[in-house]
Amino acid sequence: MATGGRLGRWYLAGIAGLAVLLIGGLAMLALDRAMRVSALEETRAAATSQAAILAAGLESELNKFTLVPSVLAADPEVAALLAGERGQQAVLNRRLAALAQQTNAAAIYLMDAKGMTLSASNWDRPDSFIGSNYGFRDYFAGALANGTRSEFALGTVSRRPGLYLAQRVGPAERPLGVVAVKVEFDSLEAKWRDAEDGVFVTDAGGIVLLASDPDWRFRAAPQAPGSASPRDPARDAVRYGVAEPRPLALPGLGSGASPVRMIEKIQPIAPVGWELHLLADPAPRVSVALANGRLAGVTALALLALAAAGAWLWQRQREARAAAATAAQTATLREQLQQANRLATLGQITAGLGHEIRQPLAAMRVFAENGERLLDAARTEEAGENFARIAALAGRIGEITEEQLNFSRRSAEEPRLVTLAEVIDGSLLLLRDQIRQKGLTLTLPAPEAAAAEVRARHVQLEQVLVNLLQNAVQACAPGGQIALAIAAEGPALHLSVTDTGPGVPETLRDTLFQPFVTGKPEGIGLGLAIARDIMRQLGGDLTCEDTSGGGARFTMVMPAA
Repeated sequence: MATGGRLGRWYLAGIAGLAVLLIGGLAMLALDRAMRVSALEETRAAATSQAAILAAGLESELNKFTLVPSVLAADPEVAALLAGERGQQAVLNRRLAALAQQTNAAAIYLMDAKGMTLSASNWDRPDSFIGSNYGFRDYFAGALANGTRSEFALGTVSRRPGLYLAQRVGPAERPLGVVAVKVEFDSLEAKWRDAEDGVFVTDAGGIVLLASDPDWRFRAAPQAPGSASPRDPARDAVRYGVAEPRPLALPGLGSGASPVRMIEKIQPIAPVGWELHLLADPAPRVSVALANGRLAGVTALALLALAAAGAWLWQRQREARAAAATAAQTATLREQLQQANRLATLGQITAGLGHEIRQPLAAMRVFAENGERLLDAARTEEAGENFARIAALAGRIGEITEEQLNFSRRSAEEPRLVTLAEVIDGSLLLLRDQIRQKGLTLTLPAPEAAAAEVRARHVQLEQVLVNLLQNAVQACAPGGQIALAIAAEGPALHLSVTDTGPGVPETLRDTLFQPFVTGKPEGIGLGLAIARDIMRQLGGDLTCEDTSGGGARFTMVMPAA
């Protein structure tokens, strides 16, 4: 009987052991599945955010060059050279070279109505465009017919790929020529190559134009069934250097190509009709997640007696590490989005800054010529007054360019005491020309109110105010009004921007500050979301309300210093 009892107990123990092993195995399988799903979701979320950031960076790079051809097309020296004044060629060559260096453009050049290049920024180099005829290019024909056109293609002289932005000079019925700017993206692609994820950009026809892997360029990316349009081999040969682009085989996207399939996120690029593709590899996250899950499972089974306390402590540590990593990543993404928004804003107001600089330059030239005549006439005292005026105008140009540089610089400054007058003056330096051109009336707060101080980063406060002022300028009709007001309410300061525009649409009021929500056809909906984020980092807020007159009032709420 005793032997039978022992056998019975061993039998039951064996059954219990097998049950524990079975339950443990099932638990491990369930844990592996859960960790894999979580890792994939984290990868998708991170890829979505990263694709949006990369797209915003590329759009800001494009916006930086968009206004250059249109500004040059209205330049008198350009019109003079096209009208046959060959003496302007040397002067315009040097101007285009200086402008190309300032903007980092690969080349800026001027063609007559037949496509012959008359002036170019690379006039003094062996691969100069001068004398080359680009009448066969799509961007030339498109700009001549429609006023403006862009095209991504290989250079016929340099054999380097780039985006050509072209603008017609003169009216449609009597065009004089075309101004073109070539933009190359070598530095941007180099940054993409430093990242772990694969990145490439396609045009509307699915041809890869930019890529983190140079072998992908000018290949045909996979498209949805029925969306591919017939290709013109002769045209492709001119644009891309290949008559029949080879298909792009994306890593880890084919069946059986990888144990964990790559995740692809697509982001549209305005205004050129491109798409940015981000390929994120979830394998590292999945491996880490699986390893962490299995370690947790083994530890729980081996230390069953201490499971509750051990699991609680491990979960707290894991959450703390995840929170710290998420906070660091969020801070980095926030700064990148703020920088991209600043550059995009600066690209939109570049034309106005050019006008603000051209006026003092013209006055300086007049004063200098007059000063020479006064010196020849021995009227030194009057000449000295002219030179003092020149110095003052040069100082004005210095203020404008310094403000432009400060605004575009990535903010690494520590918070400091900033007067609201500093923020208002800096913002108006960048936007005054837009306000003046629209004939808007601007009301400023009293000097004693503007002397109020807050502790913040100057660049970030200015970024918010420039965004609000620019929105107000765009909302107002010609002759409208914009008012800036400052009020103190308890420990907080309120800086409000009120316009006489149509106000905020009813459909956008509840979602106005959410990312990617915008009422502008050309907007991406990040400006107000970033602005509110900046104000809440400061310990304040950004609010919006309709005014009784039908416009809108945005208020920056800040803790007083």
